[in-house]
Amino acid sequence: MAELRRELLAAFDAEHREHLEAIRAGLDAAERGAVPDLRDIFRRAHSLKGAARAVDLPAVEDVAHRLEAVLARVAEGALALDAAVIGAVQQGLDGIEGFVAALPPDGAPAATAPPPAAISALDALLGGAGTPPPPAPAHAPPMQPASAPADVPPAVPEAAVEYLRVPASQLESLAVAVQALSEEATRWSERDAALRGMLAELAMVRHGLDAVRRDPGPAAVQAVERGLDQLSRTMATLARQQRADAAGAEAAAQQAREQVEAIALVPAETVLGALGRMARDLARDAGQDVSVRLEGMAIQADRRVLQALKDPVLHLLRNAIGHGVDRPEQRLAQGKPSRAEVVLRLATRGGLLLLTVADDGHGPDLSRIESTAVRQGLLPERAPGAPPPPPDRLLALVFEPGFSTAGSVDRLSGRGMGLSVVAEAARRLRGGALMRARPAGAGTEVEVAVPLSAARQRLLLVDAGGRTYGLPSHGVERLLRLPAGLVESVEGRPVARIAMAGTGVTAPVIAPLVSLATLLGSPDPAIPVEAGHVHAVLLKRGARHCALAVQAAQDVRTLLVDSLDAAALGALGLDVELLGGIAARQGEAPVLVLSPEGLVGRWLRDEGHLGAGRLGLAAPLAEPGARPTVLVVDDSITTRTLEKSILEAQGYRVLLSVDGLDALAVLRGGEALVDLVVADVEMPRMDGFALLQAIKTDPELAPIPVILMTSRAAPEDVRRGLDLGAGAYLAKQKFDQRELLATIGRML
Repeated sequence: MAELRRELLAAFDAEHREHLEAIRAGLDAAERGAVPDLRDIFRRAHSLKGAARAVDLPAVEDVAHRLEAVLARVAEGALALDAAVIGAVQQGLDGIEGFVAALPPDGAPAATAPPPAAISALDALLGGAGTPPPPAPAHAPPMQPASAPADVPPAVPEAAVEYLRVPASQLESLAVAVQALSEEATRWSERDAALRGMLAELAMVRHGLDAVRRDPGPAAVQAVERGLDQLSRTMATLARQQRADAAGAEAAAQQAREQVEAIALVPAETVLGALGRMARDLARDAGQDVSVRLEGMAIQADRRVLQALKDPVLHLLRNAIGHGVDRPEQRLAQGKPSRAEVVLRLATRGGLLLLTVADDGHGPDLSRIESTAVRQGLLPERAPGAPPPPPDRLLALVFEPGFSTAGSVDRLSGRGMGLSVVAEAARRLRGGALMRARPAGAGTEVEVAVPLSAARQRLLLVDAGGRTYGLPSHGVERLLRLPAGLVESVEGRPVARIAMAGTGVTAPVIAPLVSLATLLGSPDPAIPVEAGHVHAVLLKRGARHCALAVQAAQDVRTLLVDSLDAAALGALGLDVELLGGIAARQGEAPVLVLSPEGLVGRWLRDEGHLGAGRLGLAAPLAEPGARPTVLVVDDSITTRTLEKSILEAQGYRVLLSVDGLDALAVLRGGEALVDLVVADVEMPRMDGFALLQAIKTDPELAPIPVILMTSRAAPEDVRRGLDLGAGAYLAKQKFDQRELLATIGRML
């Protein structure tokens, strides 16, 4: 344990220096009269606080907590970033730096008090010495963009020394690979002798040609011919040997490269294992009864990837405990065990490292997310009666900077920085992050998918808009060659009907067909067609599919991918969400590497109204003999319980919703196929008539039969319900369960 702590503190030492230097660079810019990037400065303080908690340095955490509170007030205009404020922030940074420098070399936990001078200086800005930082807004305030971004130092300073434990077996394998590479180099040196022999033969042929010029007799000509034949045989032999040597050298180099990359792989436990204890401490501090479970910690991945994911994992665990965990009495009322559960799970799939943090709480509140997004200007207000945005579009908004649905700020959550840090880290690693509701109201999970290697990736090279791009192969479902005549249309937009046999979903999937060049900003929306066919690449993000039309697909190569800085992105005119880096090709122009997750997300954002109709979503296959599923929608818990017991006794599978909005989220969420809806009329937020209208105007949901069962039995109400498309209208005043069951049986 002492050795593991020393490793964690070594990583923290490098990380905290990076954050301190970046914050100081921003303060220096402000002192010079430039506009600092307050968003980045705030994020650095927030990340520093989380990192300090992960390595059990509460003194540093306390100072960082005050720093982010001061910076939040600066951003919202309550404090001016003048000399006094800059001086106090600098004093806080100095206090952190001195405290970390004074840590004992054995890595023993530091239980000493925070630096008193730094605490006093920051508390003076926050309302008086000795007082804790006051609550800040429920989300990070809007920050001004930087006009001249400060130079950010590298993640690990050059002076930092990093140690890596390597098994002896890996060193032996590397030695074997290097020996093979050395032998291939020796063979190449042997070719030098053969080339010198060819030069001697060539000199003899040239001497023979001179003799022919002096005496063009038959003997001289035959001598030249014999020399040319011998030279031809020597060249053919050398060419065969050269091809064999080149193949051998490439294989040896590949083996050595793989062994070197394998040495950089470490078990996830060495980097992320300590976060389980940290999460349990967080839960205890919050008074929550939570079981924290870690799975897949034996998986090996690039240490640089794991290290970059450590801070995002910390934020995800905070979010799960702060947002996803219900109180024991609430869980018992929902039929769940009193003790909540949070799981950190690692897995691999097709060259990807999948990191998932899941809770078994109440799940994401889509209506609250939507209202927060509207308030922050991320979504327009919906017209009365209009259906809500699709769940995956709403859940993508939680990764926006400053987005938070928390009502207060504490050490667990509230400022809205955590999930934006997760998305930013995933993009930096050329991956993506998504949130989804677990099936049957079993909680929330956030999945981060990044390549196992921090540098080398297998890329599908495609042509679009006159340029060549790279798509990571892990994000490509399949390549398509579609007859142009079979391309269909939904609301004037092209779609492709794609069979998904053998993938666990029903066939076909109706996926949007979008020109890749158009997604990248080309003004020409035309789908490229060649010889009567459309070449497309089928991408997938979560449960959503999207087909990108390209001019051609070239080949698949494993290339070294480098990052692009902000200046390069600005020169290209492309959004950071669409790019994963740049890959060099030997003897050819480099290619931009695109983000599959970003491309699908861009389509969903631009065509959200089509996404709301489940376009591109695949439904699970129904099991043979599966029970029909009935969605009961009623704001009365008594009515819901009664109808659920009646229907389940008859063998139906029953889902419950509390109002129309909740029901639409279930219907469009794709987690379950609903065969029939039984809905009340009088409900808050969205009543039964509005729900019925939304279902019947949605091409994907319209075939679902709906029964309205309500106390409103006036003839005009019955007529309105039937005119809107209800299959039956039952009055609660004369409720007869046999009539309800007979009606359901007839409609199914």
